[in-house]
Amino acid sequence: MLIKKLALVGLLSLLLAQSLLAQNADVPKLPETQAGQRAAAYIQAFNSGDEQLMRAFITNNVAPAALQQRPVDARIAVYREMRANLQTITPWRVLAAREDDISLLAQAKTGEWLTLGFAFEPAPPHKLLGLRIEDSEAPAAGAPEVSTPAVMSEPEVVQTIEKYLNDLAAADEFSGTVIVARQGNPIWQRAYGLASKEYNVPNRIDTKFNLGSINKLFTQIAIGQLIEQGKLSLDDKLGKYLPNYPNRDAVEKVTIRHLLSMTSGIGDFFGPKYDATPKNKLRSIKDYLPLFAAEPLAFAPGTQNQYSNGGYIVLGAIIEQVTGQDYYEYVREHICKPAGLTDTDWYEADQLTPNLASGYTREGPTGQRGGPRRNNIYTRPAKGSPAGGGYSTAGDMLKLAQALESQKLRVPEFRQAGMAVSPSVTAQPPKAFSGLGIAGGSLGLNALFEVNPDSGYTVIVMSNYDPPSAVKVGQQIRAWLAKIKR
Repeated sequence: MLIKKLALVGLLSLLLAQSLLAQNADVPKLPETQAGQRAAAYIQAFNSGDEQLMRAFITNNVAPAALQQRPVDARIAVYREMRANLQTITPWRVLAAREDDISLLAQAKTGEWLTLGFAFEPAPPHKLLGLRIEDSEAPAAGAPEVSTPAVMSEPEVVQTIEKYLNDLAAADEFSGTVIVARQGNPIWQRAYGLASKEYNVPNRIDTKFNLGSINKLFTQIAIGQLIEQGKLSLDDKLGKYLPNYPNRDAVEKVTIRHLLSMTSGIGDFFGPKYDATPKNKLRSIKDYLPLFAAEPLAFAPGTQNQYSNGGYIVLGAIIEQVTGQDYYEYVREHICKPAGLTDTDWYEADQLTPNLASGYTREGPTGQRGGPRRNNIYTRPAKGSPAGGGYSTAGDMLKLAQALESQKLRVPEFRQAGMAVSPSVTAQPPKAFSGLGIAGGSLGLNALFEVNPDSGYTVIVMSNYDPPSAVKVGQQIRAWLAKIKR
């Protein structure tokens, strides 16, 4: 799944990346295995822009079980969305290569750096099970790579992770907590850095960190619960629940599916209005709506994809309307309580909350980057929203992973009918949890949550530093876990 673009690559880094590519005569060669050939064929089909070629690739190379969960038409719709966002992708470095897992560092034509992760069947013919695409950062010119064997044991991976994070923390490049679990049980966990630089308070494994956009997962689960209860439908119009929403086009044309899949045309609440709003005034869903709700739609619903925090605020408002409950109370009662998440909530900035990490950013008040770290208190709202800004611990997120794998909690399959407006699909949950990866980030906060039932590993990284502090660590850990022979 495509994670929120964190705007980490500007013009200078793009020029640097192009220079590095020009100097790199050895564009990475994928292994001459069935998995390697399928990965190479995917990149070729993706870059062609030819949907018929991509359809043929999917039909011939995706495992039948994966096609049953997400049919060809739905995969073509996702491809169309990704192609619009990325244009083409150029491999830069092979991060891991096995018969059942290949990870690549790549650059999109639009400038973004990405990690592509291909998961294949463990046995021949090694057909494709899934693809992860996540934001990454540009490689530094001449930066040394961490040298590790092609195949590693689990204890060797744990030792490598520990050294890697010790070095990052010593260089003040990481502050936060990390849990790596197998089959729900931690095999390694550690906290680094300070929760409060002002008072020299260290982070602990149970410190509460800002989740950023990972909170969208809670909103998706809540919507899925209401769908299963028959209280709403994916193709219901926004106006059915919010008839007084100030944008009439949105009232008449935007569906719940559009809001979930970020194809509604509703924009972001970040912008000049947000910047001008005292952050202590943002404490409820109704406080966020005036920041964006009256703005025109950016495009006809269902025709394009654009990251939309505003759309998830609207979903929160719909949850309140349907249930008659405050959004935050609904999540506490119907998601946190069943999963045993005792340290997860939308803590307010001026609330006295024990063991909560402050966020620290290197971006100054005028937008300049690279300066000394400063507290992010003036850039974040007093209380987060259905789009992000809640808090949790690494331990609670591991409990959430277990609840998802056992299907005590479920994420609805809202992309099943593709990006365009199309007939309704049944709101049945998937037969088995197929895994997920999601990240969140803003100034002074970054978090990554990844659950992979195929490998059995869950990776949780929470940081109170700027992006990509957590995402970078999570990607590196995943690359090493892929080297473990199963």
